[in-house]
Amino acid sequence: MTRLPQLEVDVHGLAYATETRTLVHGVDLCTASGEFVGLIGPNGAGKSTLLRMLARVLPRTAGTIRLRGRDLDTLSAREVATNLALVPQTAPYTQGFHAVELVLMGRYPHLGRLAAEGTADINTAMDAMCLTETDSFADRTLETLSGGERQRVFLARAVAQHSRVLLLDEPTANLDILHQLKILSLVRRFVDEGLTAIAAIHDLNMASRYCDRLVALSEGRILAQGEPAAVLTPAILAATFGIRAEVYADPVTGSPVVSPIGPADEQVRTHETTQGEEQHE
Repeated sequence: MTRLPQLEVDVHGLAYATETRTLVHGVDLCTASGEFVGLIGPNGAGKSTLLRMLARVLPRTAGTIRLRGRDLDTLSAREVATNLALVPQTAPYTQGFHAVELVLMGRYPHLGRLAAEGTADINTAMDAMCLTETDSFADRTLETLSGGERQRVFLARAVAQHSRVLLLDEPTANLDILHQLKILSLVRRFVDEGLTAIAAIHDLNMASRYCDRLVALSEGRILAQGEPAAVLTPAILAATFGIRAEVYADPVTGSPVVSPIGPADEQVRTHETTQGEEQHE
């Protein structure tokens, strides 16, 4: 009998609304151990809101979130932190802290009450900084770092947290192309070793290359989910992003590549214009 993989995150009917607007509508989503799920969609689609609800940063207005079979609401803050690590889209401007001090904060969920970091915690933090190539500025204060460097420090903190699930909101924001590749390759490596990652990714081709599954969101609703080749189709891209695009297989990696051509309504206008010209003739 084949054993099904352990579900790390299981979401049903998840919704979030403000007084004037519903930002997420009835989302159903589950992720297995060792899976990299990419959230794609235009600005305002609800990707960041969804991640913040999963991390219990935002209170949901409807639905359930189960973490390894347990209701997220029944877990203590320490239990949530030992299981989930969130890397925000924009690294907060944390003044006065050195980079290594921020990374060490990722060890707090594993420390006893009022306990200080030990040698093992310091070693874990430094290992995380080496993996994210932030060790060279460990002793610099955060305000002296660029946006991309701060982003990598916050990722190092999440790595040092040793959580089972990584929630990443635009993890490559502010990074140059080399560090984009390195960070997503690192996340892919963690996933291959058994962690689960859910990431909002703006670059469709990066998402296609590194993720096992994509979830297309638009106006707070899931329009499609599945393997990259099943989601990155001209029809789904038009419905999700409002673009006309061609999709082809990368000659090196074999993953789908999206080549945007123009707005989807531009094709409609062109077709209508052509028809009008033919009728006029």
